[in-house]
Amino acid sequence: MRAAASTRQGGVSSTPYDSLNLATHCGDDPAQVERNRALWAQRAGLPGPPVWLNQVHGIDVAVDPRSEHEITADAAVSTRPNRPLVVMTADCVPILLCARDTPWVAVVHAGWRGLAGGVIAAACAHAPKGAQLIAWIGPSIRSAHYEVDAVVRAPLVEQDRQAARFFHPIAGKRWLADLPGIALHQLKTLDVAGFDSRLDAFGDPRRFYSYRRDRGRTGRQACAIWMLDAQ
Repeated sequence: MRAAASTRQGGVSSTPYDSLNLATHCGDDPAQVERNRALWAQRAGLPGPPVWLNQVHGIDVAVDPRSEHEITADAAVSTRPNRPLVVMTADCVPILLCARDTPWVAVVHAGWRGLAGGVIAAACAHAPKGAQLIAWIGPSIRSAHYEVDAVVRAPLVEQDRQAARFFHPIAGKRWLADLPGIALHQLKTLDVAGFDSRLDAFGDPRRFYSYRRDRGRTGRQACAIWMLDAQ
């Protein structure tokens, strides 16, 4: 198994997408995005054409996707070697998963809606029975920068009362929400070993895009995972 994560550095896109924007849907020049994708694929050592997700904050899972075009889903799983799965983010939580003892990998795009809807569990449900799963959380917004209201908090706490501890109350019936913490909690309840990169997308503008920090005019970084032939 191999994995890779991009930063915003080393591409060809202009401000405000400078410079390694990997998303086609945020207003950047499509030709520059394609060049960025080719540059990153080469540098990251991707073994073949990656599967790019068209993420819609849902819980649909693409199973063993074959298409080289973008697939509408917020998670993907694969048992095929040399087929990188890619998740793009600019605040939401990117999760890479693999099995210790069997050829299986997955990516998950987990914003608050996906976490409330159960997108992590939906992806893990496609793992082989009895597989020992490991998850890695990539760069995402951290609680110090993610102020939310009851519209965000309520569905997450209704889904799991223990999630309340990941919301720190502030003035005016608002909270600072710890999305990576909620993701780790959900992984633990699924008996998945979770590891957090602790990378802060909002707080590190030199390296990462952040939708909230940049008020919607920004690019996307990516995380990818794949299996090798030997597996």
